[in-house]
Amino acid sequence: MPATPPQPRRTVAIILLDRVVALATATRRVLTGRDDVSRATWVAAIAALGVLVVTAVAVVGLLRTPEKLTPVTLDAPPSAEQGGSPSPDTPRAQAQPAASSPAVPAPPPTASATAVAPTVDAATRPTPTGTNASPTPAALTADFAVADNALLSYGAAVTITNPGSVSVPQWTLTVTLPRESLRVSGVEGARASREGAVWTFVPDGSAGQVPGSASVRVTFRVNGSPVGAAPEACAIDGTACTGLTH
Repeated sequence: MPATPPQPRRTVAIILLDRVVALATATRRVLTGRDDVSRATWVAAIAALGVLVVTAVAVVGLLRTPEKLTPVTLDAPPSAEQGGSPSPDTPRAQAQPAASSPAVPAPPPTASATAVAPTVDAATRPTPTGTNASPTPAALTADFAVADNALLSYGAAVTITNPGSVSVPQWTLTVTLPRESLRVSGVEGARASREGAVWTFVPDGSAGQVPGSASVRVTFRVNGSPVGAAPEACAIDGTACTGLTH
């Protein structure tokens, strides 16, 4: 007895199609075999048949395109470490340089409205010249003379002359006697002071001023033995007097 050939394997689509055909046949038998079936039963049967047909068509379409049944896998979100270092194959967006605004030059410093005059030290000020500068007084000269001789004294007169045109209000006359024992008295035209044998005469207020191109006279008396009593030196502002006899 020959072996029975194996039956081909039935797929889900074929099974569904067989069920739809069987359901349609059974429905037709029911509808044709019983006349008292209500309209609602017909509608329900047709609806059931339609649902089975749609289901069969959907299943057949899915079986023909099995890739639609493959579940979609979602990539896991990148971790913090992976996000910080992207793959070198991944194209990076080019960083666009920021538009730089043109540099605005700083405004020049404004000059002060009020100019400050530079201070000039008194020592560095220029000396005025011309008619505004006061003329320099000339050096004074003096002439010594013995006026009269007595038994124990003699009189002396010193003439102080100003050769210039400018008055000289201050001057100093010194007379050096040979001994400290000799005394001076009766001074006129000056005030006298003593330091050892040197006698100093200075102007007596405004009366001792020497006008320009004029002279003043100082007189005094030397008391003591007249032998060898003549002055040893005489000077006016450091300049030696004339008229001394040695």
